[in-house]
Amino acid sequence: MQLSDRERKGFGMRNSTYTKMALNMLLHSKLRSWLTIIGIVIGVGAVVGILSLGDAMEEQVQSRLSEMDLTKIAITPGYTRAMSNMPGPGGGDLVKDSELTEDDLDALQGIEGIQYIAGEISGSEEVDYAGENATLSITGVDPQVWRYMTTLETQSGRLLEPADRYVAVIGSEVASGVYDRDIGVNQIIKINGKSVRVVGILTEEGGFEDRNIYMPIDGAVDIIEDAEKGVFDTIMVKVQNEDIVDTVMEDITNKLMVSRHIMREDEMDFSVTASKSMAESVTEMTSSITLFLGAIAAVSLIVGAVGIANTMFTSVLEKTKEIGTMKAIGAKNRDILMIFVFNSAMVGFVGGIFGVMLGAFISTLFPLLGMTMMRSGGDSGISLSPHLMLFGLVLAIVIGIVSGAVPAYRASRLKPVDALRYE
Repeated sequence: MQLSDRERKGFGMRNSTYTKMALNMLLHSKLRSWLTIIGIVIGVGAVVGILSLGDAMEEQVQSRLSEMDLTKIAITPGYTRAMSNMPGPGGGDLVKDSELTEDDLDALQGIEGIQYIAGEISGSEEVDYAGENATLSITGVDPQVWRYMTTLETQSGRLLEPADRYVAVIGSEVASGVYDRDIGVNQIIKINGKSVRVVGILTEEGGFEDRNIYMPIDGAVDIIEDAEKGVFDTIMVKVQNEDIVDTVMEDITNKLMVSRHIMREDEMDFSVTASKSMAESVTEMTSSITLFLGAIAAVSLIVGAVGIANTMFTSVLEKTKEIGTMKAIGAKNRDILMIFVFNSAMVGFVGGIFGVMLGAFISTLFPLLGMTMMRSGGDSGISLSPHLMLFGLVLAIVIGIVSGAVPAYRASRLKPVDALRYE
């Protein structure tokens, strides 16, 4: 550590002096410093990469949730212990199986807050087109209310109408991804030998809907094997607004228990779930995953912090005599402290810059590793937001300062006489 004439005389050190001397210490201990910096680079890169993944996941989830209709409630036959949190062997297994019928639909008609209600059936059937065969999902819906309950839109053609029977609205992947030849509006497909005319093709949703075929329930009953008229796989309910979803769910449960002559909860043979509850669960799960992965990545930052502390302690021992000389000619404890703090902050700063770069590189690898769930629209990559880059850099500097604080304080407390005599 070399001092200027002005500093030898009055020792009026400024921040620029601290920076210059800290940089000099960094450059003259290259190997040790860079080994320490590598530890910070790996730690910051891991944390930034994981957080960028978490941000992309959360953005994608929020984007999908914003498209969801959170006013929907689904009633399905069968009841699981997992839904009631009841103790007992095989928790989460199907306890009772049953059927949903027109009687259940009629029992729910008078509940306040329900805007639309309809039964649906579903199944997987063989679908032929242009000499090719594929097994696809078929959903039978009530065309009179489906258009008001669904959030799906058509890219060509139309939705189902009340007078329809053997017609279908198909998902985008069914139209252009399943068969060698694309299916267009007014084309004929055959489901279990019955001819069905395509009247609409849905816009791409990126989910189950893209490989699904929607038909009027009256036609679907004749096509889907094991389907019975008046028996539903699901009863879908749309309420007037999100605020009353929980209340309506409770009313539905009570009504069905009465109409199905069920006295206790453990005798229930149906399940009631809301898309709102599912959305909240997905959001919580995404946050938990991000937090867990971030905690794992933070371990490498702790290793990096230990490396900085070790480097600074070693540097203090090496510079003991120089510290004694500086104190002998007028350096104050604060000056020595600031030189070593600046040095450790500089190690963190350099590590932070390269760590953010590493994090950006890691982010570009996620889509290549098959994590398509993080892709949004046509974007196949995960970009780092400016605030995340700044966070990574600041985090590295803070870790550097905190890790170097104790060695710096120890250096500042050295007595000039002891320091000059140090071998």
